[in-house]
Amino acid sequence: MTPGAGAGPAERSWWIETAPGTPRPPLAASERPRVDTVVLGAGMAGLCTARELARSGREVLVLEADRVAAGVTGHTSAKVTALQGLRYSELRDRHGPGTARLYADAHRRAVERIAEITDELSIDCDLVRRPALTWAETPDTEKAVRAEAEAAREAGLPVTLLDGPGTADTGLPFPVRAAVRLDDQIAFHPRAWLLAVAEDIERHGGRIVEHTRAVELHEGDPCRVVAENGAEVTARHVVIATHYPVFDRAMLFGRLEAKREWVIGARIPVDSAPAAMALTPDHGTRSVRTAPLPDGPEDRCLLILTGEKFLPGDGPMAPRVHRLEEWLRERFPAAEETHRWATQDTFGTDGVPFIGPFHPGARNTFVATGFNAWGMTGGVVAGDLLAALVRGDEEPPPWTEMHDPRRLHPLREAGSALGLQATVARHFVGDRLRPAEAGSVDDLAPGTGALIRVGGAKAAVYRDPAGTVHALSARCTHLGCLVHFNEVETAWECPCHGSRFDIDGAVVQGPATKPLEPRDLDVPSGAEDGTDGEPGEPEYLDEPGPGPADRA
Repeated sequence: MTPGAGAGPAERSWWIETAPGTPRPPLAASERPRVDTVVLGAGMAGLCTARELARSGREVLVLEADRVAAGVTGHTSAKVTALQGLRYSELRDRHGPGTARLYADAHRRAVERIAEITDELSIDCDLVRRPALTWAETPDTEKAVRAEAEAAREAGLPVTLLDGPGTADTGLPFPVRAAVRLDDQIAFHPRAWLLAVAEDIERHGGRIVEHTRAVELHEGDPCRVVAENGAEVTARHVVIATHYPVFDRAMLFGRLEAKREWVIGARIPVDSAPAAMALTPDHGTRSVRTAPLPDGPEDRCLLILTGEKFLPGDGPMAPRVHRLEEWLRERFPAAEETHRWATQDTFGTDGVPFIGPFHPGARNTFVATGFNAWGMTGGVVAGDLLAALVRGDEEPPPWTEMHDPRRLHPLREAGSALGLQATVARHFVGDRLRPAEAGSVDDLAPGTGALIRVGGAKAAVYRDPAGTVHALSARCTHLGCLVHFNEVETAWECPCHGSRFDIDGAVVQGPATKPLEPRDLDVPSGAEDGTDGEPGEPEYLDEPGPGPADRA
């Protein structure tokens, strides 16, 4: 049955459903390949980096824990624009106009780079030029939008400020107070685009393997990466492009926050579709764009609505989805919801992505993370920048220093960093002290999950619709925070750093690389003192520096 035709929304990404791709085999456990560069992660940043290196003659191997472009990139809204909400006023206020201009130059170039690659490879990815828009519906946001227009112009972007109510210039089917617009940006199908890029990497001698999760990094000259199945890769260079770094010796987990956001896909009449890719900070953020329907009808298109940011595991989730659905019905009464999913982004404490050497002692390891929800252009920026660093180009991009992960801005980052650490501490300590969410397994209805105290420690317990109980340790295998149940996506999520697990404990999303341990509810394990620990101490990670190994 076609989603939306009486079946209800499909709980999966439109991008993954409409561009399934060809599976690639994993790295065999017995393999010991030696390459120039191993790239961890086959999303936007990882594949853009691998393509630049492969095309310059480097031997490249890409390790992907799941499938190509099936993670963050496969769940994005896929807006390719240098206008990014209120980014330039924030950068100008925090770092000065010079940083804002460099950022604008980098992302404006990334927009055109995507268009160039699309033409070069003749990629069928529904690429269209559209204006990008940031609009305001309240007086406070109107002031912020006006400030953004000024900051964006100062950064070199040819933006237009649209004043007063009306719809003619905004391309939105409802009135707004004010908006800033940047023309000639891009909407496209991100997974179709990246699948073509992956094939181009392979045509130039690169290799991409799927379902191969990296779990150890041994730095040196050369470096070694060990996969979950025991396979080992020896490489002169390692690029960590796993969205949230799966190795923590750079201590970036103290400067990164993971946030999720709901996405709804809905069929709407073409004559009521927004002409722009538009975003408002109002209502806790609302973002809209459209995409074509491959099978018609011609008078309908797909509206992609995004909003309701939340920390992973910070439930309940259903009310957030309902608020987004209510906004959809109010603004687009004829909308027919067909798809629903969530995306996850990492936000850095100073507002600029971390792209460059992995830590102060790094010689051959590099990282790309913290794209602040703008990973389409950010991934292209990362690809160009990291390829230049790996190659040792004499003239790397002018925005190299701005992105260097080794930078320290104590005053600029202090507020964000302290808030982030307070949130982590609140969950790490407070979640252990809170009462259990259910008294016993018998209290769980089919299709529900909760933390239940078993033998002095909390267990993550889910009863599936058939009545079978799935019991796991509640302690995240990354740094030991307690996971919480996401009832909409049927997953266990860590609110500290965003790791996600399925109902049987398998890792769905990092930084964790190890599954949640199963729990035997008849023979309780764990601490008996109420600390919610497991046998032994938490496996904290190496201190910063080029230690012999890094286990996630």
